[in-house]
Amino acid sequence: MTDPAAMTDPDLMTDSAARPAPGPQLPAPDGSADPHQWLEEVTGDEALAWVRERNAAAESELDGVGDPDDPSGAPLAATLQEEIREILDAKDRIPGVTKRGDFLYNFWTDAEHERGLWRRTTLDSYRTEDPEWEVLLDVDALNEAEGEDWVWHGASLLRPQEGEPYRHALVDLSHGGSDADVTREFDLETLSFVTAAEGGFERPEAKGSLSWIDADTVWVSTDFGEGTMTSSGYARQARIWRRGTPLDGAELVHEVAETDMAIFAAHDSTPGWERDWVIEAHAFYNNTIHVVDRSQQPPALTTVEVPADLEASAHRDLGIFSPRSDWEIGESVYPAGSLVVGDFAAFQAGEPELQMLFEPTETTSLADMTITRTTVVLSILDDVVHRLEVHTRDEHGAWVRQDLYPELRGSIGVSAVDADVSDEVWVTVTDFIEPTTLQLGDLADVAGGGEPGELAVIKSAPARFESEGLDVSQHFATSDDGTRIPYFEITRIGETDAEGSDEPRPTLLYGYGGFEISLTPSYLGAIGKTWLERGGTYVLANIRGGGEYGPRWHQAALKENRHRAYEDFSSVAKDLIERGVTDRAHLAVRGGSNGGLLTGNMVTLYPELFGAVIIQVPLLDMKRYSHLLAGASWMAEYGDPDTEDWEYIRTFSPYHLLQEGKGAQYPPTFVLTSTRDDRVHPGHARKFAAAMESLGADVRYWENIEGGHGGAANNEQAARMNALLYTFLWNTIGDRS
Repeated sequence: MTDPAAMTDPDLMTDSAARPAPGPQLPAPDGSADPHQWLEEVTGDEALAWVRERNAAAESELDGVGDPDDPSGAPLAATLQEEIREILDAKDRIPGVTKRGDFLYNFWTDAEHERGLWRRTTLDSYRTEDPEWEVLLDVDALNEAEGEDWVWHGASLLRPQEGEPYRHALVDLSHGGSDADVTREFDLETLSFVTAAEGGFERPEAKGSLSWIDADTVWVSTDFGEGTMTSSGYARQARIWRRGTPLDGAELVHEVAETDMAIFAAHDSTPGWERDWVIEAHAFYNNTIHVVDRSQQPPALTTVEVPADLEASAHRDLGIFSPRSDWEIGESVYPAGSLVVGDFAAFQAGEPELQMLFEPTETTSLADMTITRTTVVLSILDDVVHRLEVHTRDEHGAWVRQDLYPELRGSIGVSAVDADVSDEVWVTVTDFIEPTTLQLGDLADVAGGGEPGELAVIKSAPARFESEGLDVSQHFATSDDGTRIPYFEITRIGETDAEGSDEPRPTLLYGYGGFEISLTPSYLGAIGKTWLERGGTYVLANIRGGGEYGPRWHQAALKENRHRAYEDFSSVAKDLIERGVTDRAHLAVRGGSNGGLLTGNMVTLYPELFGAVIIQVPLLDMKRYSHLLAGASWMAEYGDPDTEDWEYIRTFSPYHLLQEGKGAQYPPTFVLTSTRDDRVHPGHARKFAAAMESLGADVRYWENIEGGHGGAANNEQAARMNALLYTFLWNTIGDRS
């Protein structure tokens, strides 16, 4: 196995990367033969030699592009990398915080701390311009001491007994940013790890988790050896592990089938409302939820009797139910995308007393929900524009609705400061060209019929790019089946040529369209600096497959209807051209992960529309995807290619849609991925690029060593990756002469 650290060393490049390629090398249409399958060997010598050769070629090409705004002709990539890195490392960013006890906890990266600092401060100090932070863990120092490449994956704290400070933490760390990680116990008093030899909890590397039950007990789901992981690569057993006992001796509570996606277990420590949960994730949108009674031996599981695609949870006495399809219970029917609440104990006893707090319409969907001590705050999208409402119970237990902070504009995020003890909320407001603000509100008076307290601005981020003259507008394209597809356009107004008519503008179209994920406005930061400020136009498309209009919007593009997402995206591209915003030569698309599948289909299905295509950490070989890493867990989204589903899956498998003789017709393409991506296999990107090369297509390839599914493990890697792709864009669609 090749040392990953050597992947960028040109002295290690060998002729083995140049396999014989007498002509086009394409997979068989039925997936029976794959000439590039050898590239799936993630750290194989030949595969890595191939990667190094392509990386070198891409960097040589793109680093040779000069900056047209620099009289000295300095490399554009170097300029952009410096600009992006400055934004990512800026010390005046808003530190995101989580309140636990008397402290606000934050994880922070900057130029001096590439892998980051886990730290904490008080609210009073946080309100100041220069808070005093207590550093709990320096990940860079930890890596130096241990000779590791740890990337922070998060921490969870154990709620202490009343009157005691928080002391026990579980810290998750990943090698190079991969999804698989380790968990190690951390002492917040001594600021050190509690080793296994000292009786501490340590979970070896796997796609699993630890979560606190009490100071001496945790839920553990991890790799316990042969047969204990699902076909998707996640844990299939939930066990209770007690301090001082070996991990493999942890008590087995429940196990899912190997063909299921995963199992999850957690403890709710809300005082007076403690509960334990075990969730069988059979597939996306298909779960069985259990409440666990640990007082029995063995622990007893009681199933929450709801449809498999309904999301259910509880907070204090309240049960919260979010159906993804119409839910018929008793004499009531609650529509997909609604929010329903009721007494959880009564529901479990078979006597549901439910009330619908939100009912979707043709233009509205529930974007998010936050529960405080006495309120339920809903964030609602109306044609992808946010608004808030708050719900409380009156003295008779009836629910009362009230609009909340109607003066706010932009994307609005709400989270409880501490849902167990207060009605305080963090409110984050952001937009494409308006820097983010963090505000603090108190909803305590709302429960009594009063008005919410005024929002107090706690932090405001400064502008990162010149936004004067930029215009944000929303438009609607018409897809092939007549569906209205919203998209946002951010462009500089008033630019005309010598004759007074608008020129086609370099335009970057971004999309995702999957897994019910909504794309909403957020401050563009590095995009604003590297693209908008230099004269580019940016477009965000809200295509089907996403969640912008709730479950129905997502379900409209599942499996055999996947083509609708691609028709939607191409319709936005056509609308931009028809409106005169841009033309084919100046229009590019970008997408990652499922969005990489989207842009891969733009290459193969709509090559005539685009002047450049960016494909990041993508799925592309849809015949093999379910056999690679976590791919089996996505069959609810795409279908099972080992069954008759392949007949429709093959119609959106870019790797199999490439055609001999069409190499010159495909737009210039940049494929990027990460060796450390253990979610979407890097083989997808490698094989697609190799196949395009065999056709003589204009393609370049770049693979980062670390970074996991995000593509970068630190700010320097993120800056380098983005500098290369924006240089590619300016070098392909940026010429406005």
